[in-house]
Amino acid sequence: MESGAVYRATTEPQVKAPRRPLGCTARRLWGWRLPLKALQAILSLMAVICEEIVQFCIKCEGLYFFEFTSFSAFLLSLLILCVYCTQVYETFSEDKVQKMNFWAVLAIGVFFLLASVVLAATSSGTAVEKPACVFGFLASGAFLAEFIVEYFHSRKQNVDGCPENPANTQCATENQPLNKQS
Repeated sequence: MESGAVYRATTEPQVKAPRRPLGCTARRLWGWRLPLKALQAILSLMAVICEEIVQFCIKCEGLYFFEFTSFSAFLLSLLILCVYCTQVYETFSEDKVQKMNFWAVLAIGVFFLLASVVLAATSSGTAVEKPACVFGFLASGAFLAEFIVEYFHSRKQNVDGCPENPANTQCATENQPLNKQS
């Protein structure tokens, strides 16, 4: 008995979770979400690269604002992508991650759109500023498109999940008292 033979036949070894390379998985980014998140990061990076190539500017404030916004959007899109693809997603609840993504995508899209408009208004029209502006508008469109899809998806869930008695009618069974007094 001291050798442990009694316990070997009745206990099962603890099953370890399968190891993922670097803990990454794309299973939380189903359907359209993974391509859209990748597109947001790529378009933001292209806007940063095109903006960095600009060597001469007349009104540089718009270019600097676009530089800050496009680089911030690129970093934030990578951060959100990493949250969805790593163990950090389990650390926070799904609801918190979805809410953070919802509002972050809106803020990034609005600021990117504003920065693109400012760059278009203050650019000197060089051949390098135009693609930066185009990539800025495309990236802001990608961020705002995700916000719009998520907004309508959340509204659909609210409509599907509403109670059977939304008008709170008095004849409904759930509105009757438990102990009817006569």
